[in-house]
Amino acid sequence: MKISTKGRYALRLMLDLAINDTGEPVRIRDVAARQEISEKYLEQIISVLNKAGFVRSVRGPQGGYYLMKEPAQYTVGMILRLTEGSLAPVACLDGDVNPCERQESCVTLRLWQMLNQAVSDVVDRVTLADLVEWHKQKAADYVI
Repeated sequence: MKISTKGRYALRLMLDLAINDTGEPVRIRDVAARQEISEKYLEQIISVLNKAGFVRSVRGPQGGYYLMKEPAQYTVGMILRLTEGSLAPVACLDGDVNPCERQESCVTLRLWQMLNQAVSDVVDRVTLADLVEWHKQKAADYVI
């Protein structure tokens, strides 16, 4: 499994919104500058996040975006699955039902299931609030 730039940037975008929440909408232009990501690419990603109800948009010259929920209510898994789709390491584990004809005799299926569970355990446990806290700890490490 490899997370694409879309998934990584969506996570950085959501984290930026959480970190820079002052009660005012956060502008994509500002996120793009801070994160050194193309504004056009972030506009595509924010559209997906907005349609899913993860963020709320405010139009106008003072407009921008807010998180719809508290950071603790978003898991990394929620954000990555929205932008990446399945995080399963093999296609036969993508859905609820394994369509593979070889599943009864497949020795490696157990390995893939274990790997899939391990990934899910991590991304579904870590929240946006955890990332905000990690960001604060990292920032504190660099204060002289």
